[in-house]
Amino acid sequence: MNILFLCVANSARSQMAEGLAKSMFGKEHNIQSAGSIPSGEVHPNAVIAMDDIGIDIRDQHSKSTDDLDKDFIDNLDFAITLCAEEVCPVLPSKAKAFIG
Repeated sequence: MNILFLCVANSARSQMAEGLAKSMFGKEHNIQSAGSIPSGEVHPNAVIAMDDIGIDIRDQHSKSTDDLDKDFIDNLDFAITLCAEEVCPVLPSKAKAFIG
């Protein structure tokens, strides 16, 4: 299963969601996150918060939707958007979309 967590900066919420989903679902699923305007870093407080629940996201990095593999995008099963106030990025695909 291919799952994408999509937000604006890809620095905190989507990074945390990616780490949590990877922890829950394991390596048999392709779980990634990206941002429409990536910040270029994972926020240190996101790393600390995930450490508090035993999940290490230090190896994750902030990336653009343009950095995602075409095969991954073409075969998305779920795209979960994490909105920032009024801004909700959109990624056209055949995936089921969840906007939160």
